[in-house]
Amino acid sequence: MGLGSPSSSGAHIVPPSGDATIRGPALGSEIVVTTTSRLAGAIHSLQWKGKEFIDSHDHGRQLQSASNFDAGSRFHPETFNPTEAGSRNDGAGSVSTSRLLRLTYNKNSLSTTNRMAFWIAPGQFSGENLAKNKTLISRHILKKNLRIGYRKFQNVISYDVTFSVPPDENHRYAQFEVLTGYMPVEFSKFWKFVPESGKLRHLSNGPGEQPFPVVLSTPNGSHAMTCIPRESPSENFEGPGYGRFRFLENLNKTVKWNVVYRLRNKQGILPVNNPFRLFVVVGDLETVRSTLVQLGLPHPR
Repeated sequence: MGLGSPSSSGAHIVPPSGDATIRGPALGSEIVVTTTSRLAGAIHSLQWKGKEFIDSHDHGRQLQSASNFDAGSRFHPETFNPTEAGSRNDGAGSVSTSRLLRLTYNKNSLSTTNRMAFWIAPGQFSGENLAKNKTLISRHILKKNLRIGYRKFQNVISYDVTFSVPPDENHRYAQFEVLTGYMPVEFSKFWKFVPESGKLRHLSNGPGEQPFPVVLSTPNGSHAMTCIPRESPSENFEGPGYGRFRFLENLNKTVKWNVVYRLRNKQGILPVNNPFRLFVVVGDLETVRSTLVQLGLPHPR
């Protein structure tokens, strides 16, 4: 591991660098998670049993978190969009506009604190809609804590995310993409998990959200991935919505899942910490399904 100086707990404290690798045994192999400085500590790679699960390309296609706000006017996606890994302008470059403030890790766990960049720069457009942000980097802070292995489940990653909304911003609507995973296009089979039956059903290409956990797998089911809430946030939140997307229109084809919550307040979104607790599950398709059955889904508050 060798980055930074070990603390008394055995964790390595690495303020200036986002380069870290953690690993844990899982289902006869191991899960290996890698973060990079290029992505301000966002997750660049997740591998299990010889397969890469993340299609890390620019500064948007990772295993990462982001948020969207209305900035006091009609909501348009990406026009006020703090993003963990960096900005659209960062592209395939070697640096991120997002700022990593802290990273600690040990063998199978990792924590980061990140000041998120806005996805588009002032004066740029998302579609026909002009950016509402006036700076390249936001004042929104993202903290994540993940650990490979949960109780008896070696193939489960506990993944906690906290979005800190700063004061003095005029928002009435917030959309938290608590976690998204951009995956190689070979994860071409889309499934939904139906908790009442414990079964997987085929899921259309969408795109967009629906109410059932999304599982993406390879055609033969040898590798699969999903994400579900570990517990429900406060009753004020709408969700979760489970999204799936298939992007095939350019040379850099990819597929994506996400878990999304929304918050509305006509009196204004409060400047508070918004914590979310998730499970990321990997394995072969049947093991992912049976793990979901055993973990269960939280009841709404």
